[in-house]
Amino acid sequence: MSTAEVATGAVARAVPARVAGATGQVPVTPRQAVTKAVEPVPCVSPEERFQMISEAAYFRAEQRGFTAGDDLADWLAAESDIDSLLLPGGPAQSSR
Repeated sequence: MSTAEVATGAVARAVPARVAGATGQVPVTPRQAVTKAVEPVPCVSPEERFQMISEAAYFRAEQRGFTAGDDLADWLAAESDIDSLLLPGGPAQSSR
């Protein structure tokens, strides 16, 4: 080994290869990563969701002329619409 090799770092570069083994590969521990499908979480609170549903139900009732007897149907349809907007995977459970 010459002084030039030590000064340029040639010796330092050769040492890790000898430490890693004859193949020059560092043993790697296999990682078993478990990935789960993550559903998007809506960024609205339950109170905001309720408000959105009530407004949509109101507009449905307004479109049909506020005739009596269809309040529940308006609410359920509005709830389904809002849940479809918040969670594109499908409607959430009813709040009733």
